[in-house]
Amino acid sequence: MLPIFLSELAQIFRNRSVLVTSFVMPIAVSAFFLYQHDVFTQIASLGYIAAIVMFTVCAFGLYASSVTTLASRRQNLFLKRLRSTAAGDASILAGLVAPATVIALVQVTGIMAVLAAVTTVPDNIALLAVAVLTTAVMMVGLALATAGLTNSPEHAQVTTLPVCLGVVAVASWVGITGTDDFTLLKRLLPGGSATELVMNAWNGGVAPADSLLLLAPTLAWVVVAAALASRMFRWEPRR
Repeated sequence: MLPIFLSELAQIFRNRSVLVTSFVMPIAVSAFFLYQHDVFTQIASLGYIAAIVMFTVCAFGLYASSVTTLASRRQNLFLKRLRSTAAGDASILAGLVAPATVIALVQVTGIMAVLAAVTTVPDNIALLAVAVLTTAVMMVGLALATAGLTNSPEHAQVTTLPVCLGVVAVASWVGITGTDDFTLLKRLLPGGSATELVMNAWNGGVAPADSLLLLAPTLAWVVVAAALASRMFRWEPRR
């Protein structure tokens, strides 16, 4: 796994399109929310800003980059060649998506640290970390599933849009309007419960035990994504 990880990490820094998707876009959007945090806190909360930052990075930096990487490696037969080595399927996939995952987690941590420095620290850092990690796992699972439908790296720009825009839209809906109305729907949509969890972790006012129940929908989406990936992911180029 480690050689694959190091190889993919080097490829990310060499590929301009992936580099822009992984770094420039998430950081630019996050910087905008940080700069305008006074404006956004008038309609929502600091927890909402943290959730939007998390999903922007995880959607465009982690999810979209992982789909593009997997589609590219399939198209140039690199996936097929890797399967002829001693590495198992799980190690191959983990090595391919781990660089984008690590980069995304570092970005989220850094941006949230800046947000805490210029505003106030989160009420429950441990709960916030759990929310970020489970969200990252969910986005990786969705990336593996989407990669099964993606013919090429260029095609990834189309296949990733529904999830990227969808989770950010859900996060905005939940973050601005709360979950007093349409509670079940908002929590069951991908990103809804994770957004509420991040808001609880940052803003406080909710018992940690009650907030941990919000992990269930996100983990359910992990299971759904894994099931979809097992059925749709292809190691050979799609025709």
